[in-house]
Amino acid sequence: MAEVLLENINKNFGKIKAVDDFCLHVMDKEFIVFVGPSGCGKSTTLRMIAGLEEISSGNISIDQHVVNNTHPKNRDIAMVFQNYALYPHLSVRENISFGIRAQKLPKNEITSRTMEAAKILGLDELLDRRPGELSGGQKQRVAMGRAIVRKPKVFLFDEPLSNLDAKLRHKMRVEMKKLHQQVQTTTIYVTHDQVEAMTLADRIVIMKDGKIEQIGSPDEVYHKPNSQFVASFIGSPAMNFFSGTLEVLDNMHFLRCDGGETIDLVDWPDLIGSKLTMGIRPEHMELKTEKSSKGITTVLDAKVSVLEPMGHEVIVTCDSNIGEVIGKYTDNTKLKVGQTIHFEFKKENIHFFDEISGKRVS
Repeated sequence: MAEVLLENINKNFGKIKAVDDFCLHVMDKEFIVFVGPSGCGKSTTLRMIAGLEEISSGNISIDQHVVNNTHPKNRDIAMVFQNYALYPHLSVRENISFGIRAQKLPKNEITSRTMEAAKILGLDELLDRRPGELSGGQKQRVAMGRAIVRKPKVFLFDEPLSNLDAKLRHKMRVEMKKLHQQVQTTTIYVTHDQVEAMTLADRIVIMKDGKIEQIGSPDEVYHKPNSQFVASFIGSPAMNFFSGTLEVLDNMHFLRCDGGETIDLVDWPDLIGSKLTMGIRPEHMELKTEKSSKGITTVLDAKVSVLEPMGHEVIVTCDSNIGEVIGKYTDNTKLKVGQTIHFEFKKENIHFFDEISGKRVS
């Protein structure tokens, strides 16, 4: 187990900068998740750590040793790929032990390591099967077992659950959480799925266009997003945004939206006159069928356009005079398309971002 240090990492493909001045300190035993849209540079960064991609500039250190020029097999890392990469003609036992057999370890050690990994992953009864006889989840566990037996300093996962169905993805997330708690190996995990990032990570690295937008715990990136991009990427459905200028009249504060409509606010003295984008998450928009603004920061009228029942909750999309608004609620209120409703939200749940830079201002 070891720390991983990335210092000013850059990667260029011709004139295209895939990774731009990437700096990160991964602590020993930490579970770090890289998340972001396709093409943001997360997999490229992981491949540079693994040694499968050369870096253009910067330094990568594993266990306090710079590994820029170290061959992948000598970096003491184990990588699990999206496509499993199992040998179809070998049994589960042989696939798991393949890497350590190539190291020519003693037979008894190969056997004990293989059985230990199989027990951790619940593969004890599948050791004599071949990959073609396994389900997707079982294949993924075999790929993870092949990584575990090596007892590396660092685990690298490149979107390992993306080929699984929704139910199996949830099960495998739980398995991976348990695995990390058991083996306590430093882990770097790449995904485009924010649910995987939020549920698995000790810290999340959110990337955009090759740059780091924010590094923080799941709680930090959800409650205190550094930018409008982070706020829109983390959370489902995405945060509602309203652009306008913060104004005050007769001691009443409000956001004058771009179309001239206003949203009443309580008190934002530091931002008066600023051109801003206001954000509020759907789950923070309290649904009311009748107005009752006592103690509430803001009341927004809207007309229901789409209802999406999810069983445990309902996502409601509405039209308002400031654009489309999405809310989420879990009570038994029966709504109908075309019905006028009221959303109320409190000051502590409102986020403000600079309209030009997109950076958080409050």
